Amino acid sequence: MSEQSAEPQTVLLRRGEVHSPADPFATAMVVERGQVAWVGSEGAADAFADGVDEVVDLDGALVTPAFTDAHVHATATGLALTGLDLSAAPSLEAALARIREFAAARPSDRVLLGHGWDAARWPGGRPPTRAELDEAAGGRPVYLSRIDVHSAVVSTALLDLVPGDVPREDAPLTRDAHHVVREAALAAITSAQRAEAQRTALAHAASLGIGTVHECGGPQISSEDDFTALLRLAADVPGPRVVGYWAERDVDRARELGAAGAAGDLFADGALGSHTACLHEPYADAGHSGTAYLDADAVAAHVVASTEAGLQAGFHAIGDAAVSAVVEGVRAAAEKVGLARIRAARHRVEHAEMLTPETVAGFAELGLIASVQPAFDALWGGEDGMYAQRLGVERARTLNPYAALLRAGVPLAFGSDSPVTPLDPWGTVRAAAFHRAPEHRISVRAAFTAHTRGGWRAVGRDDAGVLVPGAPADYAVWRTDELIVQAPDDRVARWSTDPRSGTPGLPDLTPGRDLPVCLRTVVGGRTVFVRPGE
Repeated sequence: MSEQSAEPQTVLLRRGEVHSPADPFATAMVVERGQVAWVGSEGAADAFADGVDEVVDLDGALVTPAFTDAHVHATATGLALTGLDLSAAPSLEAALARIREFAAARPSDRVLLGHGWDAARWPGGRPPTRAELDEAAGGRPVYLSRIDVHSAVVSTALLDLVPGDVPREDAPLTRDAHHVVREAALAAITSAQRAEAQRTALAHAASLGIGTVHECGGPQISSEDDFTALLRLAADVPGPRVVGYWAERDVDRARELGAAGAAGDLFADGALGSHTACLHEPYADAGHSGTAYLDADAVAAHVVASTEAGLQAGFHAIGDAAVSAVVEGVRAAAEKVGLARIRAARHRVEHAEMLTPETVAGFAELGLIASVQPAFDALWGGEDGMYAQRLGVERARTLNPYAALLRAGVPLAFGSDSPVTPLDPWGTVRAAAFHRAPEHRISVRAAFTAHTRGGWRAVGRDDAGVLVPGAPADYAVWRTDELIVQAPDDRVARWSTDPRSGTPGLPDLTPGRDLPVCLRTVVGGRTVFVRPGE
């Protein structure tokens, strides 16, 4: 992401399609001093042409609000983009071959970092042994996180760098052992490597039309230096906005670090893939119910402290027992400080995959934001997916009930949890609209709103994420096909292509169709990405 030259104060974009509720047929927009000043028709745009500093001919392109990714780990994303990505490895043998190639190509790295392996998708279903990893890496320190980032396989040389006792049995490390080993691996990264990773992640986000990311940091995930360095980078270099969340129960420390909340990945439990999500009933493929990291009393204490400090609280909660504990705890906090204050704070729950009608109602009652990742369903849903392996088909089918959340009035904010799943905003919208369980599908319009305006609402801003006069000029320009209004019911989708519906159109995201291509991303009126050749 390179430094940009001074931007014109006033820009007129015309001869395109502008997605704006202010005018469903808008083809032009004026931006002035970092804000949207006007949207309207091509004929009316003539009146502005002589008074602007620049005129951009859209040549039929679509202009939308820039996306907000409400759950990102920027450094880990950058390291995955620049490092060893095992997400596409089709087998254990292929993964080991990639490790050998990566080790040979990076002889000076103090530690080899990789991400994305998923043994559940490999023939044989097992991760590499420590001996296999030692051989492939030539005896060097290696840290390879599972796709859900809640467990990892590591080499003997990395274990030797960890102070104190760490389990050395030949199995993926989870819970505290994983946190200790990850801390040692990340501590071996140089500041230059970290800066490169962060710049790479933000530049990649900008190239996808993402104007804001919510960084979910914390002492068990990264480090204070990592977190504050990212916030400084975002402030100093043109690129996506970064809203930082620091997942620590010390709310004063979160404030000192510049966080918007003591939230994000404050773990109430782990993840389904690593058998650490906390369930009411045992896993279908394991003789236990996962792990609870926080109970309702701890949740209540944190929510009260955050509310009193004027900060958002938030929790990582995936299993149904963990989500229930969060709802119970937030309800107890409301009894202490008042329901109105709890609702006004817009506390967050990240992931919230296993919901029941009772917890959905609790989210609505307490004003909780559901910060969710539709790509999880696309990756792990279905009768043959990881969810079904861990939970059985019947329980798996209940996961990620976006339609039920919307019906209850629960605010949705979409994200990727990158690098768990890739930064891919249109793919995320598609995944929600074409959920593997039809009863959980929502319209493309609702999904698009959750990935644009929803992210802003999740940080307390109701005036952004939409192209109307007075809103921040955060927008993206797209090359795409004909626009339609797409709903889960095909009959509604066909009817809504009629312009008389008066609803702004969006790209056709039917699976198999090409997704829109980002041509330009603008944040606060400053261009932060232009596709080469455009």
